[in-house]
Amino acid sequence: MRNKLLLLILLLLGSPVSHAERADREQPVNIEADRVLIDNAKQISTFEGRVQMTQGTMVIRGDKVVVVQDKDGFQHGTVYGHTASFRQKREGLNEYVEGYAERIEYDMRSDLVDFYVQARVKRSQDDVRGEHITYNTKTEIFQADGGKAASSGAAPSRVRAVLHPKPKTADQGAGDAPVSEPGNTPSAVKRK
Repeated sequence: MRNKLLLLILLLLGSPVSHAERADREQPVNIEADRVLIDNAKQISTFEGRVQMTQGTMVIRGDKVVVVQDKDGFQHGTVYGHTASFRQKREGLNEYVEGYAERIEYDMRSDLVDFYVQARVKRSQDDVRGEHITYNTKTEIFQADGGKAASSGAAPSRVRAVLHPKPKTADQGAGDAPVSEPGNTPSAVKRK
């Protein structure tokens, strides 16, 4: 049953490969906040109060952001807030991926964004919800987990997804199945 569900999700999310804006990685990270504490010795910066972190088309907002820089210069940000948010434009499309959660972690080395607690990620009309969602900004693969049971014996919470079929183009007849371009692979939602 799980394999059939995964196959259905793969088919419904199938679209030409398009990644987050590639130029975003080369842009500086700009952060605005009400307060900041910078510890250069530990390479940790803490921003508090209406924080907005921007890198190219990527915008992250929250009540508090802690940024740690590793020895290679890569940054890892943890965003806290009642509803922390993430938004980034998709490469070559006038479309965005948006995500919301109580905590968001963005690892610039691995291009992974993790959404924790009441997580929600939207792409176009598609909407995925769970307790933990990982989004790879390079491959545009989502992995969602419903979370653990609140008490022993209770069923674990579940992932919820609303997936819309790709609209047909004028070249496709009413009975024709959508045709993918050579070399393109579908995006995916995976369950842990």
